[in-house]
Parts: sequence; C-alpha cells; structure tokens
Amino acid sequence: MTTDGDLPGYAEALDELQQILGTLESDTADVDLLAERVQRADVLIRHCRSRLDDARLHVTRVIAALDTETAGQEAGT
Repeated sequence: MTTDGDLPGYAEALDELQQILGTLESDTADVDLLAERVQRADVLIRHCRSRLDDARLHVTRVIAALDTETAGQEAGT
C-alpha cells in the first residue's frame, strides 16, 4: 500500500493526473497498463481530496480564531 510519504505534493499529483488522463485519452493507450494507470489515478485523486480537505479545515480554524480575536478586541474597546 502507498503511504503519504510516497505521494507527491498537490501540484505534482495534479500534473501526474493530467499525464495519466492524456495517456488514457490517446489512441495509443496501452491496454495492458490501463488498470495500473487507473489505480494510480485513484490513489492520486484520493490524495488530492485529502489535501484539499486538510487545507479547508486549516483555513476554517484560522478564520474562526481571527473572528474570536476580533470579537475580543471589540468587546474590550
């Protein structure tokens, strides 16, 4: 099984997905490698979704902290 340490960063994963898609859409796609490429695409898509979810959670927490800080400053004035 692939670990997070084996996965590329988000931008690199998107680039690899584009390459896989281009290969799959080409007239010369190697049928023998089809399952392997689709499996790799699945791993990359799940990885990218996880990175997006993590980023969304982080941004939400930062905004909540800023809102709390701002509310505290307004209450003190």
